[in-house]
Amino acid sequence: MNISIFEVLGPVMIGPSSSHTAGAARLARCARLVAGKPFCEVSFGLCGSFAKTGLGHGTRQALLAGALGLTEDDERLCQAEALAAQHNLKWSFYELELEGVHENTARLTFFFQDGTRCQVTGCSLGGGRILITQVDDMPVELTGERPALLIRQLDRPGVVGAVSGLLAQQGINIAVMRVTRQAKGEMAGCVIETDAPVPESLIQQLRRLPNIRTVRQVAL
Repeated sequence: MNISIFEVLGPVMIGPSSSHTAGAARLARCARLVAGKPFCEVSFGLCGSFAKTGLGHGTRQALLAGALGLTEDDERLCQAEALAAQHNLKWSFYELELEGVHENTARLTFFFQDGTRCQVTGCSLGGGRILITQVDDMPVELTGERPALLIRQLDRPGVVGAVSGLLAQQGINIAVMRVTRQAKGEMAGCVIETDAPVPESLIQQLRRLPNIRTVRQVAL
């Protein structure tokens, strides 16, 4: 077995729990990046252990802190509610039941000033590790361990090739690529993990490609 020393010792964090505290903060911080723009309200749907035992582990404060952009080792995690109030951010928590998900799962819904919203579902796997499993109605696999591009595009021939070709031209190496689609010829999603962050100028070029709808970068 290949086991990282960080999985044994756990991450540098504010306790008490690597899964319910550090992982929760990291999950929400990653979800914030997926949302991609300023939001005025966020709601947290808590599943399984997050809902049942999270209160004693500070899970709610950790999730709110992560949504504010705080890292899992930030001493201000316990001040999340006061910090949210300072930013005029509304928040709420509720219990949620989802079939076939990890017991430490949360669904974050970000509400924007223009009336739109973004829904991100993910889980804390232990040792501070996370996995984003769904963005709005699109299934994804996003760990946050490498810089990643989240792309929504029409399912058309050549779209993925155009994206990977443009990255190659700029010397960006693809570590992992996952493509999903709702149905043939309809909306599709692509998660591309890269060895280095993608410059903003290149992201703008990707957004101008035919059949591309959105491009967001997630780099923790």
